[in-house]
Amino acid sequence: MEESAEDHDDGTVARVAAIDIAKASGMVCMRVPHDTIEGRRVQQVWNVASTTNAILELGDKLICQGVQRVVMEATGPYWRPFFYLLEARGLECWLVNARDVKNVPGRPKTDKLDAVWLAKLAERGMVRASFVPPKPVRQLRDLTRTRTVFIQERTRHKHRVDKILQDAQIKLSSVVSDLFGVSSRAMLDALVSGERSPRTLADLAQGSLVKKRSALVEALTGQFDDHHGRLLRVLLETVDHLTAQVHELDRLITLALDQITAPPDDTGTKPGAGDTAQAAGRAAHDLVERLDAIPGVGPTTAQIILAEIGADMSRFPTPEHLVSWAKLCPRTTQSGAKNTAGPNGKGNPWLKGALGEAASAAARTDTFLGARYRRIVKRRGHAKALVAVARSILVISWHLINDPEAPYQDLGADWHQRHLSAARKTRDLVRQLQALGHTVNLAPAG
Repeated sequence: MEESAEDHDDGTVARVAAIDIAKASGMVCMRVPHDTIEGRRVQQVWNVASTTNAILELGDKLICQGVQRVVMEATGPYWRPFFYLLEARGLECWLVNARDVKNVPGRPKTDKLDAVWLAKLAERGMVRASFVPPKPVRQLRDLTRTRTVFIQERTRHKHRVDKILQDAQIKLSSVVSDLFGVSSRAMLDALVSGERSPRTLADLAQGSLVKKRSALVEALTGQFDDHHGRLLRVLLETVDHLTAQVHELDRLITLALDQITAPPDDTGTKPGAGDTAQAAGRAAHDLVERLDAIPGVGPTTAQIILAEIGADMSRFPTPEHLVSWAKLCPRTTQSGAKNTAGPNGKGNPWLKGALGEAASAAARTDTFLGARYRRIVKRRGHAKALVAVARSILVISWHLINDPEAPYQDLGADWHQRHLSAARKTRDLVRQLQALGHTVNLAPAG
């Protein structure tokens, strides 16, 4: 009797295919049971071009052979066409981490051997599928990541503006807090237009900068010439262009966010397009607003969190699964009787970057997260305290996304003090006194 293509009780897979992906092609290895000889496997290896028609033909062939699981290694962006097209054909596609499927050291390495090795690991259930979000979340990811890159580029160009001013002996950044504020930008535009008088430039100050007029006159006295003006014009135009692109991405992100948070239609009726759009918009606004309530998390960070982990927490059964996937928990390293904590790992750089910024902001607040940072930083240092706060933010986000009715409630900056064991606090204080050379004798209060 022919083996089933379903997973066996022992975790093995009867019919599996693996793809070792390169830029222009992919080496496919298919392993299926023999038609007549029980227990024997039939292996076939061939090369497939990474064009749309070739991948679709591959999907048809794998379906005809009864293959239901296709495993491929994450190789830059080149895995995407194979994964998306084969998934659309109805095949179960797994993307695996290259670190988890390395071949045995010392053996020859070719594309064919890598595909065979990956197929053997897959049929024995020795690989884990990486998290690949659905298409709406992937599109939201593209938008948020592009916005992050544009913001970083805009910051780089703003720094170049200050370098040009320093080269011209213009010390404007030493007087103003924001070089691209209303007053500062008016002065920069005047410099580009040809104005060189420090007093005339200082008269453009507004608000609190008016009180610093004498300091502005001194800071704006330099050797700014036409060469600096031409460079400054190019950089200011680039900054303005990037700002406009960021605003456009903000609009597109809002539209994409509505798609992933639209509630399913469980009533059996099909509402009008206007009703669906309004319901989706309300759901998106509510989800971002509840995440925004977390200290340190703003609307932009909330959008990045949703783009990186999605709005469906069934992929992460518990907050600990999500924290482990994001690499915000220490890795256990055990050898014999020795247990140590290894480094966290790389994880998702886009998510960890946003959470790191949120943790830095939360650490300065008078909230539970701020108290948690100040409590940990004293004994573990700044970096580990920020990671701990970032982990707490991610756990809170999991609960808010997983339960649409759960609002964020801050525990308060004094939560640790209110829940600290009296015996533990006494023991810690005694140890501190003993470390200073004192002998401590405790007696109950009369």
